[in-house]
Amino acid sequence: MPKNYLSFKGKVAIVTGGTRGIGKAIADQLSQLDCHVIYTGTKPQRFSSKARQEYWSLDLSDDQSTDVFCRKLHQLPGVDILVNNAGINIIEPVDEISVDHWDKIIKINLTAPMRLMKEAAKIMKRDRKGGRILNISSIFGLVSKEKRCAYSASKAGLIGLTRAAALDLAANNILVNALCPGFILTDLTKGILTQKEIKQLSKEIPLGRLAQATEVSQAAIFLCSELNTYITGQAVVVDGGATIR
Repeated sequence: MPKNYLSFKGKVAIVTGGTRGIGKAIADQLSQLDCHVIYTGTKPQRFSSKARQEYWSLDLSDDQSTDVFCRKLHQLPGVDILVNNAGINIIEPVDEISVDHWDKIIKINLTAPMRLMKEAAKIMKRDRKGGRILNISSIFGLVSKEKRCAYSASKAGLIGLTRAAALDLAANNILVNALCPGFILTDLTKGILTQKEIKQLSKEIPLGRLAQATEVSQAAIFLCSELNTYITGQAVVVDGGATIR
């Protein structure tokens, strides 16, 4: 197996929500493997000068921000990888959910990824080099939990979008997959759950612990790499066995 299969030298990747958690782990690992990575976030901040890293502001809840971002994509010399990672969750039961919250979750978690996929696919088809599109879904797109109706709907929809897009783009060697993380020990998780709650949640996972963000990013790197030549339209679960119990 050629050593350069895990080198992304000369490639350009877009990672939405790339400033923290799983998105940052994916973006950082791509950068370490010589990929030129464009990180996105909602704040108008920018990285200090770093090799192979750029920061573009993007608010997926704002149509104008998304429009500007999509136009800017076409100014790049090419796009080889798109990782749709940015997403939100609002905890509400179905009989109390706000329609505004529903619309916002669907817009950010499902409509915006579709829009970015549309533009990235145009560029990939134009350049005739193939490409990789990875949508970060969730185990809650496959199973669910109380008060997750909007989130589960958006993540299940993202899996459906992934499958349909994979069919549309297969002839162009553009592989489209979804990654479904389980419970991840991010700063956000630590801020929401107490140590006691994390310990209790860990007991429900066959491997007995929450995942590190890097364990999800390693799966993402494989799916976006030249090692992946025949996996497309799939929802790959990274959950320590949580959904098999």
